[in-house]
Amino acid sequence: MKNVLLIGGTGFLGSAIVRELARRPVSADFCFTLPTRRRDHAKHLLVLPTAQVIDADVHDPATLAQLMAGQDAVISLVGVLKGGEGEPYGKGFARAHVELPRKIAAAAGAAGVRRVLHVSALQAAPDAPSGYLRSKADGEAALREAGLDLTIFRPSVIFGRGDAFLTLFAKMARIAPFFPLAGADARFQPVWLEDVAATVADSLLRADSIGATYDLCGPTQYSLRELVGYAAAVSGHPRAIIGLPEAIAWLQAWAMEFIPNGPMTRDNVRSMRVASICHGACSLPFGRVATALEAVAPSYLRS
Repeated sequence: MKNVLLIGGTGFLGSAIVRELARRPVSADFCFTLPTRRRDHAKHLLVLPTAQVIDADVHDPATLAQLMAGQDAVISLVGVLKGGEGEPYGKGFARAHVELPRKIAAAAGAAGVRRVLHVSALQAAPDAPSGYLRSKADGEAALREAGLDLTIFRPSVIFGRGDAFLTLFAKMARIAPFFPLAGADARFQPVWLEDVAATVADSLLRADSIGATYDLCGPTQYSLRELVGYAAAVSGHPRAIIGLPEAIAWLQAWAMEFIPNGPMTRDNVRSMRVASICHGACSLPFGRVATALEAVAPSYLRS
């Protein structure tokens, strides 16, 4: 296996996966193709000798077919947290989480590319309360139905340097005198970026991962209230947190949808009705030990 196409590979998780693979002894045998519509945002990957960043629209079937030619494997990473409202899910979720996986499956089949690794979301299900989780489940189904050599990853919320989770709370704590918080009691089991990247890299190199679905979580469960309080305190700006009743939380989320890059949507509130935690004796595959949030987060929240 030499040629790997990473769709969404220039983003937060994709960049970590490319760095992880580049560190491995087999890296000299790989050539990574990283399509992006914003090549200037991928300058950090241009220094890797085996990474080829190209301008391309992966949503265009003809372009996707060209990208797929000559590849040995595809890693599918595209995901959005805000996809609009509607049934069965908003247009943004449909485009990124359902239509694109279908296009990937079709293009891979036409090009004879059997090996596909796909990042979904923990608790993705057809009957989930949010469009985000329902669309993730339908994207998984589209890839499974194609009969590919498929591996699926379902991480809880991912933390690490450059994340849009703990870092967001830390930044907000600098200006907010207190946090009126929707979903304060929602449960999460955050998993470190580098642990997820290493698991994906391991799976690419292991035939025994074909057909597997891996739930990826860290070692500890937290409420959203605890995570926001931790991020604020570690960043040096401890703040009081006021949990909002669901009706007020709903109104707050609706209002924030009118703010560009607002921190919350109504669909986010729906997603938090399902605990983003691993059930039972959950552990990372291949004998990996999940890294504690407290061992990593201070290194970037204090900076």
